[in-house]
Amino acid sequence: MAFNKQNTMKPFNEKIWLSSPTMHGEELVYMQEAYETNWMSTLGKNINETERITCEKIGCKHAVALSSGTAAMHLAIKLAGERLYGQPAVGHGVLEGRKVFCSDMTFDATINPVAYEGGEAVFIDSEYDTWNMDPVALEKAFELYPDVRLVVVVHLYGTPCKMDELRAVCEKHGALIVEDAAESMGATYKGRQTGVLGDVGVVSFNGNKIITGSSGGMLLTDDGEAAEKVRKWSTQSREDAAWYQHEELGYNYRMSNVIAGVVRGQYPHLEEHIAQKKAIYERYAENLAGLPVSMNPYQKDVAEPNYWLSCLLIDKEAMCRQVRGDKEALYVAEAGKSCPTEILEAIASINAEGRPIWKPMHMQPIYRSHAFVTAAGNGRARSNAYIESAGFVDVGADIFARGLCLPSDNKMTLEQVGIVCEVIRKCFE
Repeated sequence: MAFNKQNTMKPFNEKIWLSSPTMHGEELVYMQEAYETNWMSTLGKNINETERITCEKIGCKHAVALSSGTAAMHLAIKLAGERLYGQPAVGHGVLEGRKVFCSDMTFDATINPVAYEGGEAVFIDSEYDTWNMDPVALEKAFELYPDVRLVVVVHLYGTPCKMDELRAVCEKHGALIVEDAAESMGATYKGRQTGVLGDVGVVSFNGNKIITGSSGGMLLTDDGEAAEKVRKWSTQSREDAAWYQHEELGYNYRMSNVIAGVVRGQYPHLEEHIAQKKAIYERYAENLAGLPVSMNPYQKDVAEPNYWLSCLLIDKEAMCRQVRGDKEALYVAEAGKSCPTEILEAIASINAEGRPIWKPMHMQPIYRSHAFVTAAGNGRARSNAYIESAGFVDVGADIFARGLCLPSDNKMTLEQVGIVCEVIRKCFE
């Protein structure tokens, strides 16, 4: 249904985006350099410099520039899988028939590479402190599936996971960690950048990220041999021969020198973008004080997010009735209450873009048959009533039901943030 509470706010003349690219001019200089030197493909100074700067910024020894964050995730999964299980036969994935523990609340680009390599994702529920993988649920998962040796964690919306707790569980069970830092470039945990806290890491330069190349991603490792292996895979696994010789499966995954020029021009503005995003987050928190809502949380004593997206969670008692199907949502407006669907419609009415929270993977049609583990144990085998009576809930499903992503474009003015907050406030009248 359409937003139906009285809204007197005038729409913005220009759309306020969720998170759009912010360009500065240096990008054109490096793109022009690629054009003028005719290094337009997957070799050139921009690629070399972008890899070097990434290592310098993030604190890893080696970075491999790839065509997308998803490509980087795929090769990170493949790299970890080969380390655990050895090289597969051609036509077989490195994870063939094996289970992998994965963060449940994420974009499916995190999970699909597990399937590319023949593995089966087992989804681990979130926890409320960071909205990321719950270390208690991860321990439960190892009790249920003791043979698993690979864990994929995500720093959701730029907020670091509880990495010490997650690492302790993985080390106890001899498991490797692939760290999806696609959304968290520049975020830190105990003073270290995300992306270097696991055994192999990934960042993204997609058009909506904190810095962008329009596309592109980077694989991060301290292992020089592993980095060279990934570079080889990313250029169709061509052997060092005068002719085209191939001894293992390869991919067309290398970043172009043109895209690398955009990323190279963005890097000097990373800290500036983070500061702008943080100011937006803090203004939302300030202006929404007093409403039955809270902002996406983080561990203030150990972590500093990059504030990529500012998100909202509505208190349970302040939720009006809302029902979601696979593609549509309905709600019943109620005085003093609201829901994500109503707020998103209200925001859209003033020409601003919000978005629902990532729908958890265990709720996705493609993955509904996969195992899902909560802090209470097997979430598929136990009813919600049992889980709740035991003092646990399906945390990811709860956050999805009550949460939403707010307009977080770093070109927003604080005045515009205030107007969005006024619209949200009207939803609870």
